[in-house]
Amino acid sequence: MTVERLFDELGHFKRFQACLYFAAAFQAIACGIHYLSSVFLVETPNFVCSVPGNITHVLYENMTGSSLEDLLPVFRSGPMVVRTADGEQWELSRCRSALRIDPVDFTYDFYGNKTVQACSGNFIFDHSEVQQNIVTEWDLVCEREWLAKLCQPTFMLGVLIGALVFGDIADRVGRVRILMFTSLSQFVLGVLVAFSGNYYLFVVLRFLLAMVSSGYLVVVFVYVTEFTGSKVRTWTSMHVHAAFAVGIMVVALTGYLVRVWWIYQIILSTCTAPFLLFCWKFPETPFYLLAKGRYKDAQTLLDTIARFNGLESTLKAEQLVESGKSDKDTALIEREAGERPTQPEKKLSILDLFGSWRMAARTCTVWSIWFIGSLGYYVFSLGSVNLGGNQYMNLFLVGAVELPSYLVGCFAMDRIGRKMTCAPALLLAGVACILIIVVPEIEALAIALSMIGKFAIAIAFGLIYLYTCELYPTIIRSLAVGTGSMMCRVGSVVAPFCVYLADVWTYLPQVIVGILAFIIGVLTLCLPETLGQPLTNTLEEAESLGREPRTKQPAPRNRYAEDGLEMKP
Repeated sequence: MTVERLFDELGHFKRFQACLYFAAAFQAIACGIHYLSSVFLVETPNFVCSVPGNITHVLYENMTGSSLEDLLPVFRSGPMVVRTADGEQWELSRCRSALRIDPVDFTYDFYGNKTVQACSGNFIFDHSEVQQNIVTEWDLVCEREWLAKLCQPTFMLGVLIGALVFGDIADRVGRVRILMFTSLSQFVLGVLVAFSGNYYLFVVLRFLLAMVSSGYLVVVFVYVTEFTGSKVRTWTSMHVHAAFAVGIMVVALTGYLVRVWWIYQIILSTCTAPFLLFCWKFPETPFYLLAKGRYKDAQTLLDTIARFNGLESTLKAEQLVESGKSDKDTALIEREAGERPTQPEKKLSILDLFGSWRMAARTCTVWSIWFIGSLGYYVFSLGSVNLGGNQYMNLFLVGAVELPSYLVGCFAMDRIGRKMTCAPALLLAGVACILIIVVPEIEALAIALSMIGKFAIAIAFGLIYLYTCELYPTIIRSLAVGTGSMMCRVGSVVAPFCVYLADVWTYLPQVIVGILAFIIGVLTLCLPETLGQPLTNTLEEAESLGREPRTKQPAPRNRYAEDGLEMKP
């Protein structure tokens, strides 16, 4: 009896699994929300220094007004000239002000002497788009601007640490406990962020929120994988990302409707709260129960699944365990009976990923795909609000284009192959982004090209976990996926800094991603195709992929009974 027998008898994706899957995926929406909510929390609106006294007249280029709020929405560069009730004339810019000395007339141009001074922490902000966020509340501009720019990188650092911490704990205490803890923590910490009284508490709470959000996302992939059969595992695992994309769209919609940051934060943190009402009813996965020797609990769960799915099953937990032991014993006997004598087990390390020039080149290319997948994903998502046009619509579209990308990716990878899906996707992303250089003045076309880039990057990002599993042998497969996942998170930490390059040129982040994606796409063409190939067990077999014929089997996407698909950083 094999593990797949469990799903053959209980159903690969019937009522029981469907209920668990959609409930678990529903909470994944919260992960997408918290990952991207900062795009509006740290948005910097137009602002200028404030002046002492009441302002009576304002000049900006050839426009006039009676208050700064009248002209701030159109303010771009150059000073705004104001006159106060005391008769003083000031030239106001973003981080400094200049008092005109003995002006004769109130005109925009002035060639006399001025007293220039830096702003003393008092600013007037444009509230036409952003009524209140952390930038306007805590004056995170000028010499304090770096504090606002640090919010997203520290969040991504929390994502990296949370994935490592909770992934390990879930193997020790169980998947359900971590799902419950991280879900409750997302709700509590998300609400607490809204009531943080100062910037530093805000950053600390967001860091902790990042850890639990990342922890949930990592564990939920394992959870849904261990409840679904091989016939649907690729689809169910990849489409958890669709819930993440829905979270991005929720951020866009909420940001458009709510312009006060703490109300915005509370709404985003509570929109998935219904999950807390029934997550405590989630069962532990059968594989975890069997691995921990809890056979009675496993048997109860198997009977419950069968009853809920309306099936008759004679499946016994002890039989699954005995089958597993039997398979191991058989493999050992066959190995000992082989013509070659068994060799002492070698302790493997990261250096084995670079054991030959061929494997070294493969590893560098795979790591590059992980890196550009994560970098591109977050550059397109976080940078969408800087593209021009309606920033809320841009962010909504960035989430919406992901939904068809996973459908296309799943369909293509099992028909034309992993390599021929990943490489063209990266090349398409590269070409689309590089074309922005040609049409930077056509705003709508530049935005459309960015959306095409996000669509293509999402395809490559969605299949790299599975592709990595198939490119490496059993003895270092987990190591390969683990190191690739670390490169993925490095990309997510670097992404916010790349987005800030939009201050140099609006489309510079997209162009950088495009160039890298194109180069890595070309390198991907050098990787071997794994569609229809059996999984490799030794380094020699893995190295021979793509070099000599191997016995073909049906697509191996279903061979991972205990692996989930790619984890978002």
